[in-house]
Amino acid sequence: MGPVKILIVEDEPNMVAGLRDNFEFEGFQVITALDGVEGLERALKESPNLIVLDVMMPRMSGLDVCKQLKANAHRFPSSCLRRAGRR
Repeated sequence: MGPVKILIVEDEPNMVAGLRDNFEFEGFQVITALDGVEGLERALKESPNLIVLDVMMPRMSGLDVCKQLKANAHRFPSSCLRRAGRR
């Protein structure tokens, strides 16, 4: 089994950079996506072990991404962590 794979779905580049740096420092493999549509595509293709998911994003919200992933639960057993911050 390889390193734990984490998908970060976030539309703020500074937040992506900070999360990526911290997770990579701890030895995780990091994949990123800049909006919900790209995040859903990457999740289904890459099958990450964990998804850190912003709630308010362009093209598709994080909540809609979670709903789509739940609908594909037989293909996608990973965990989803939603993040909502003040803008």
